[in-house]
Order: sequence, then C-alpha cells, then structure tokens
Amino acid sequence: MDQLQAVTLDPVGADIPAEAARLRERGPVVGITLPGGIPAFAVTRYENLRTLILDPRVSKDPRKHWDRWPEASSNPEWGWILGWVGVINMLSTYGVDHSRLRKLVAPSFTHHRTERLRGRVEEIVTRLLDEIEARPEGEVVDLRAAYARQLPMEIICELFGVSGAHKAELVTLLDDFMDVSRPVEEAVATLARLYAVLGELIGTKRAEPGDDLASDLVSVRDTDGDRLSDDELRDTLLLVIGAGVETTVNLIGNAAFALLTHPEQLAQARAGELPWEKVVTETLRWAPSIANLPMRFAVEDIQGPETGGVLIPRGSAILTTYAAANHDPAHYGATAHLFDAHRDSGDHLAFGIGAHRCIGAPLAQLEAGVALPALFARFPGLRLADPDPRQVPTFIAHGWAELPAYRTA
Repeated sequence: MDQLQAVTLDPVGADIPAEAARLRERGPVVGITLPGGIPAFAVTRYENLRTLILDPRVSKDPRKHWDRWPEASSNPEWGWILGWVGVINMLSTYGVDHSRLRKLVAPSFTHHRTERLRGRVEEIVTRLLDEIEARPEGEVVDLRAAYARQLPMEIICELFGVSGAHKAELVTLLDDFMDVSRPVEEAVATLARLYAVLGELIGTKRAEPGDDLASDLVSVRDTDGDRLSDDELRDTLLLVIGAGVETTVNLIGNAAFALLTHPEQLAQARAGELPWEKVVTETLRWAPSIANLPMRFAVEDIQGPETGGVLIPRGSAILTTYAAANHDPAHYGATAHLFDAHRDSGDHLAFGIGAHRCIGAPLAQLEAGVALPALFARFPGLRLADPDPRQVPTFIAHGWAELPAYRTA
C-alpha cells in the first residue's frame, strides 16, 4: 500500500459517519493510517466488508498473518493496539484455535440462557429508574452514567461473579481502554492494570469457586489445561466482560438519543405502532456500538471483486468498518445515513457475521429491549439537555461519553 495515498483516520472519531462517507468516495477499499502510524486498509461498502469477513483468506491472528506484528509488539507508539490484537482470545484467533476458544464461552450466551436473565434485567431496570425518579425535579441526569452503563455493568458482573473493589475499578478501566486517543503509555498502563484485576479475579475464583461464568472458565482451565492456557483465560475474560459492558452501554445510549431526536418514531414506539425490536435493530445499523474493530489480516494476496480491484497484499491489516458498511447507500438506499426504525435493517453487520459473530448479541438485545420501553414509559416527557452531547473519544466505538437529559415525568 502506498502510504503517501493513505488517509489518516481521526483517532477520536469526531464524526465517524462523515469520515466513512469521505472514504467511500475513494473506493470500496482504501489505504488508511491508524494512530501511531499503523498502516491498514478500510473497507467502505457493505457487500465488500461482508464478503471479506467471510473469506477464509482473511484471518484475525496477528502472530500468524500480520507482517507488522514484530513491530507492533515492540514499537512503543503502537502500544495501544496490543489490547486489541495482542490478546489471545476469540477476537484474535483463527481457524481451529478460534473454534476451540469459542466453544468454551458460547454455551453461556445462548438465546435460552439469556432469556432466563430477563427477570433480573427487569429488576435492575426498575431499581435504576426508581433512583433516577428520586432525584430532585429539574435536575439534569446523565442517562449514560445513571442508566445505560449501570444495567450492563451489573448484569455482566453478576454473570462473572465480579464484586467489590474489582467491580468499581472495572468501570474506569474499561472506559480508559476504549479511549485510543490517550498517550500510548497510559494505554499500556491501563491494559496492565486490567490484566492485574483479572488476575486477581481468577485467583479468587480458583480459591473460592462460585456459581458464575468466571468460575466455570477457571474450572475448564484447571481440569483440562491443554485446552485453555492462563493467557487465554485472562484474555477471554477481558473480551467477554469488556464487550458485554461497552457494546450494550452504547446500544442503549444510542437508541435513547435516536428516539429523543426523532420524536415521531418515539411516539409510535410508545403507542405500540413501532416494535421496540425494530428500534433496537435500526440503532445497531445506524450507530453500531463498535464502529471500527481492529483488526483482520490478509493470509494471502487478495484482489478481485471483493476488493473492488484493489490489491490487499499478504500480511496486510484490514480494519473491520461496521459503521461504514451500515451506512452504505448502495445497500440501504439514499437515506442510509438517517435513523428510520421502519426500514428492514436486520442484515446489519453491527454484531459481525459468520464464525466471529458476537456471542453476546442476544444478551445485548435483551437488555436494550427491556431498558428502552421502561425508560420512556416511566419518563414520557424525557428530553435532552444538550442536543449535541460529547462523543466517546475513539474511532473504535460509536456512542456518547455523556447523555444529559431532563427526566420530566
């Protein structure tokens, strides 16, 4: 790739849809530069991304298939990427390695097991809404901090038996982990502290196993050590806890923002004329919780219709550009950039597709499907205190750092 022609991605993701549209004008596959000067390719269109995700010539294992892996693992300026591709879990493995790791976790996130959590989700939602309602009339409430974040954090921490100081610290660490705009040394320190906290959690579950998923994974490690190494155990916990919180936080926050800025669709949803399921699905298309996921890698040279004729050389990095694909007018029409819960958007790529589809998708959809109607039923006069809230400072996630609102009943 000719880096002279590469586009430098905005590290803080100030306007992800507009940036994706500009890249799309350049073609279906575009050379980009990520923070620290990391070269990669961005896929700007739906069909191209879908095809490449499913292509066996595209890997998620940097150790095997990224020609810049030696530099990534030693260059201080590239330290931020290690938390995304340097881990050993479902997110960064390929072929049989990925299948083995996924089998250990997937049974805990089936639709059936997720539905069993509905009652607990409803209890937490009711308590959080009670707490918001108890605040002084006219007080501005940050819906992200008080609601969208609290629900998935409590559910995931209960599932994995995370409590006490570990639970409180994870809130801050996960926010810091997502912010790739921070100095590299801070990113490295955050990952190190996350590893330390997860190591402490593993130690606790090993000494005093509980009825939780972390204890289950520790048990698998200790009874069948050749299937799950210590690094795999730690990195799997990082993935499922981190993804289980951050993606759902953004889903609930993005949906609330979409409805508050589209009052006619909110009215239809509250009246039962627009299914809440379609609201959740369109939110995932319009504002996917993860906009750009690092990374995939070319196992061999790839050039053809799937790349629009662009050569992606063997060993190159490919950014998984969910936000760009979900706004592709060639697939979703001229209004692809608009929120319209009436459209048929069930084929969105927000949860991925194929072998790497997010195993936590049913849980995220359940939480949002309970949280949203309950929020607007309790506070039908809810309105934004800031029509242009501050976004999370990263090109990876798509969401709001805060969502201030008046909770008028």
